[in-house]
Amino acid sequence: MRIGDKAHDFELTNQRGSKTRLCDLIMNGNVVLFFYPKDDSPGCTREACAFRDSYEVFKEAGAEVVGISSDSEDSHQHFADKHNLPYTLLSDTGGTLRKLYGVPKTMGILPGRVTYIIDKQGVVRHIFNSQLNLISHIEEALKILKSMKD
Repeated sequence: MRIGDKAHDFELTNQRGSKTRLCDLIMNGNVVLFFYPKDDSPGCTREACAFRDSYEVFKEAGAEVVGISSDSEDSHQHFADKHNLPYTLLSDTGGTLRKLYGVPKTMGILPGRVTYIIDKQGVVRHIFNSQLNLISHIEEALKILKSMKD
């Protein structure tokens, strides 16, 4: 997947057990999809909480935030409840969507950390890939969303 490509539609289960489709999400505005390695790991918790802390800013910018990992719906529910995450977490069991989107592994073994900005037409407008620069995922996404509004 590259900038300018049409984002692959998908249907995954969220932390409440409901099906979520990309095509339904983009009907309401831009979408920030962030792939992360694992619920409740230190880095992923920092990233998820940073998205939480900026969630209203994302909403004001006309975007919905969605986190994706291969953890189960139950794990996502626990993670969301524990950290008061207001956005959807999707379970990509087996990493099928991760592979479809081309999220690379770090050092060949760790699931990658990549954020995609998808506009209302379903086009990928930005991709940010960094396993260690956690807060930059939020900063980059907000910068791009602001530029899309201008």
